[in-house]
Amino acid sequence: MNREEARWIPVCALGDIVPDAGVCALVDGEQVAVFRVGGELYAIDNLDPCSGAAVLSRGLVGSLGERVVVASPIYKQHFDLRTGACLEVPQLAVRTWPVRRQGECVQVGQRGP
Repeated sequence: MNREEARWIPVCALGDIVPDAGVCALVDGEQVAVFRVGGELYAIDNLDPCSGAAVLSRGLVGSLGERVVVASPIYKQHFDLRTGACLEVPQLAVRTWPVRRQGECVQVGQRGP
C-alpha cells in the first residue's frame, strides 16, 4: 500500500448512506459526519459547536441558495457542507474532511502526517 492509499480510511459502503442524509464514522478517534447529497459526498466534524453535542450526522440536509447545508438537530443552525461555515453564526465553523468514493466504498482522509 502506498502513502497516498494509506491516508484514506474506509468508513462504510455507499449504500449505507441514504440519499440526502448522513452517517457518523470514527476516523482517527474523531467523529466525522459523512453525507450523500445529489450524487456528491461531503464530510464534516460531527460535533455541533453551538450545543456541544455530536449530532450533525443526524441533521436535515438541504440547500440555501447555492449552498449545500445540514441543519443541526439541536438549535437548527445551518452548516455549509463544502466549507464548514455556520450561516447564522459566522464566527463558528466545523472542519471539513476529505471524502471520496472508491467503487462502492466511502473513504475519509486522515488528518496529519
